[in-house]
Amino acid sequence: VQLQASGGGYVQAGGSLRLSCAASGRTFSTYAMGWFRQAPGKEREFVAYISWSGGSTYFPDGVKGRFTVSRDNAKSTVYLQMNSLKPEDTAVYYCAASRRALGSGYVVAERYEYWGQGTQVTVSS
Repeated sequence: VQLQASGGGYVQAGGSLRLSCAASGRTFSTYAMGWFRQAPGKEREFVAYISWSGGSTYFPDGVKGRFTVSRDNAKSTVYLQMNSLKPEDTAVYYCAASRRALGSGYVVAERYEYWGQGTQVTVSS
């Protein structure tokens, strides 16, 4: 599967952005999807997870209550809605896909098989 992330941009603190990740192929609904981000000089970190059906979602404490994740399997697209953005949310955001059972490994970037190219999010104070 090929992934194309979009929707990044420049926003003031407190603002919102919605990222999209469009997937190629007909088997999108069989992939669990994750969002990660990487700020300059930092390691890639987990941001959100959504199961293949959309029935399960997980977020780290730092974004819980501010970010939501959803998917439209008919459109082969997953979304990351980001509200109440903070300057520390500034990073390149990546979507990732996995057909493997992740268990608690959904937070581990290396568990995902496919990655999008990333989209820059910049939040000014």
